[in-house]
Amino acid sequence: MGKPFGIPVYVSWTWFLVAAFITVMFGPQMRQMLPELDSVAAYGVAFLFAVLLYVSVLLHELAHSVLAKAYGLPVRRITLYLLGGVSEIEKEPPTPGKEFMVAAAGPALSLGLAGIGLAADVWVINNGGILEVLTWQLWFANLIVGVFNLLPGLPLDGGRMLRAGVWKLTSNPGSGTIVAAWGGRVLAALLVVFPVATALSSGRDIDPVDLVWPLVLASFIWMGASQSLRIAKIRQRIPQVNARALARRAIPVSAETPLAEALRQATERLAGALVVVDHEGRPLAIVSEAAVQATPEHRRPWVNVGSLAKTLEPTMMLAADLTGEPLIEAMRAAPGSEYLLVEDGGEIYGVLATADVNRVFTGV
Repeated sequence: MGKPFGIPVYVSWTWFLVAAFITVMFGPQMRQMLPELDSVAAYGVAFLFAVLLYVSVLLHELAHSVLAKAYGLPVRRITLYLLGGVSEIEKEPPTPGKEFMVAAAGPALSLGLAGIGLAADVWVINNGGILEVLTWQLWFANLIVGVFNLLPGLPLDGGRMLRAGVWKLTSNPGSGTIVAAWGGRVLAALLVVFPVATALSSGRDIDPVDLVWPLVLASFIWMGASQSLRIAKIRQRIPQVNARALARRAIPVSAETPLAEALRQATERLAGALVVVDHEGRPLAIVSEAAVQATPEHRRPWVNVGSLAKTLEPTMMLAADLTGEPLIEAMRAAPGSEYLLVEDGGEIYGVLATADVNRVFTGV
């Protein structure tokens, strides 16, 4: 749609489903509120309401994203979709205070729009026409959006605010995520239980149609909360990622060495990786484990290791002392299956396989 404040904005195809749903649901209501309109015009006003509602959602997301950029956090994009919008902020705020402010910016803007709309509805627009109807619908919708997003459970903004509060109290962002994620799961359950309990307590039959939207919202919140819990568990294991501890011992071989001979030497020296070096011992490439495994045993005496090696780019050579988040970031910057670990003086320490790093997170 464009790049307000330099932030790309995309619209998912699912938005058109929501626009159609809002148009169909609110068309008859618009006809009742504006009897001077025919059916086509009433549905046209309902569609205009759907568009303006999503403009409000866009402003809500821009509030998050603009403040995040002001804090130096990169924002990849904003996407409007079925259940509203999402701001893709690539890094988490470094402090609980900034986390709270970024999270609170969206609901604050929605509630601000609701207040402005209410004031305009009461004191400015009193003609009873299309403008007044749309103003009333929009300020009320923004009120609902603002209040709903303040509910204390991930992935809602209120959940992020709760996470920031627990983070501040415990000095542990992981604890904040776990508390806020379980808050999201409780909210998801209440969204389904409340309408059912209300119907049963009043003696009414439960209409399955009335449960469709609560179930959709509850599913969205439950899945988002569950994803947050998985991320929290992953982050708890990041400090366990240690390049030296996970490294495979590597032996240097020339490119002309037959694979069978190189593997024999590796077995003899209890090594788990092969590094191709030049005549002066400088590393040139890493022999691909996947390529070795794909080579039949009877062909290994006739295949040189150089043909199975990946040339070493500078980004594939990592410091052997890297641990935790810096190591993950270095691997993310240059995706690959193997990395050469080197000492400060340039000596080869070993080879770090991505598969070995992934095993640290197995079962999360």
